[in-house]
Amino acid sequence: MNDTALVEVKKLSRFYGTLQAVKDVSFTIRPGEVLGFLGPNGAGKTTTMQIISGNLAPSGGSVTIAGHDLLENPRAAKSAIGYLPESPPLYRELTVDEYLDYCAALNGIARARRKKAREQAKGRCGLSDTGRRLIGNLSKGYQQRVGIAQAIIHLPPVVILDEPTVGLDPIQIREIRALIRELGKEHGVILSTHILPEVQATCDHVQIINKGELVLNESIEGLEHHMKSASITVAFRQPPALEALEKLPGVKSVQPEKDGRLHVFHESEHNPTDAILRLAVEKNWGLYEIRPGRLSLEQVFLDLTTEATDGIAMTEASVTANPNGGGA
Repeated sequence: MNDTALVEVKKLSRFYGTLQAVKDVSFTIRPGEVLGFLGPNGAGKTTTMQIISGNLAPSGGSVTIAGHDLLENPRAAKSAIGYLPESPPLYRELTVDEYLDYCAALNGIARARRKKAREQAKGRCGLSDTGRRLIGNLSKGYQQRVGIAQAIIHLPPVVILDEPTVGLDPIQIREIRALIRELGKEHGVILSTHILPEVQATCDHVQIINKGELVLNESIEGLEHHMKSASITVAFRQPPALEALEKLPGVKSVQPEKDGRLHVFHESEHNPTDAILRLAVEKNWGLYEIRPGRLSLEQVFLDLTTEATDGIAMTEASVTANPNGGGA
């Protein structure tokens, strides 16, 4: 992988009056990376995306896109960005071809090259047979594809996608995720979302923002390791009081699961497995299961965002139940 940064964000901040919506956010994106940008509603995701895409001025900090400072050289920086906002900027009365030709012109593509650029974007987004169809007659999933096509028609090194699967059905979600993974092979992609499975399905790196601050910046591999470590799951026929386990050396907390199992969180250097086995025999707790625990991304998310709200979409089922989603 090329180590040259496509996006460098340093100490980014944004105030709305006295409210600081973004607080000293810093991160880097390199070619071939898909960055998942997670956070509950109101956490600062969309504000950050608007700043990075040049649609909102920061109160402090800097953004560099493909080597161009966004404030000092905005035209060059913006030309290196493809942006799909949460509501795709579509003209429903145009055909797909008419709209993409218009977008090609807006992005400065010479007239002689527009047809080739349009056909390439359509091909990459699964739109090859829709060129003569009115955008207003397309399904929501295909309209999202058109939105992505306009974002990549000028082959930008950086693609920013803000909630690209909100309101889609499970089949459409799967198709758009496959498209995002494909884009990640040739572009640096920022995927802003509040849908947790989205990140695990499509991203190489994950960041979680809460109250305007980054509270997690980790590779997917590192996150998987974090989710598997420092916990064990146990099940007893005669479950002890939670306090009996919480008093063991190294145990930080004990969380009951819905199925009656207990999730024991412990310090990484103090595994309480031996102590639990010994006590289970002494106290006749009837231990019948003990295994390394595995946190879900949902649990990690909730641990890091202490004011998670009902608006957070945790599963694909909730996506279809709450199609209007919403960003920061």
